[in-house]
Amino acid sequence: MAGAITLRVITPDRVLVDSSADQVRFPGLDGSVGVLARHAHMVSALDAGELTWEGPEGPGRMFVAGGFVEVRSNTLRVVTQSGELASDIDVERAKAAAERAKERMGPQALRAGGVDLLRAEASLRRAMQRIRVAQGR
Repeated sequence: MAGAITLRVITPDRVLVDSSADQVRFPGLDGSVGVLARHAHMVSALDAGELTWEGPEGPGRMFVAGGFVEVRSNTLRVVTQSGELASDIDVERAKAAAERAKERMGPQALRAGGVDLLRAEASLRRAMQRIRVAQGR
């Protein structure tokens, strides 16, 4: 396919996506980054959020939990601790995770110190991103 880039999303367990794409957009630490075919070589930190692509099978969307991205030889490799296709996200489980994180951010967390509070904030952010991806927002 002319004008396409190979997209591979890799987790410790498996390869989630191995497909051609006309364009890919991923959440970088400094904002959303777009990649097209023949993009310059690069390595970028990956933030938690929505990864989208347009390919021959149509558009694709998924949640990624952070990691890094490498673009080289017309292949975009996303290496992430975990990821879920939008259609596979369990919204109720994500809402429950958000509620647990909010509970951990209560007054007792403020008295206990900052480490648990930071972990709870990160957990809440990931849960909210998963819900947003699942609902197509």
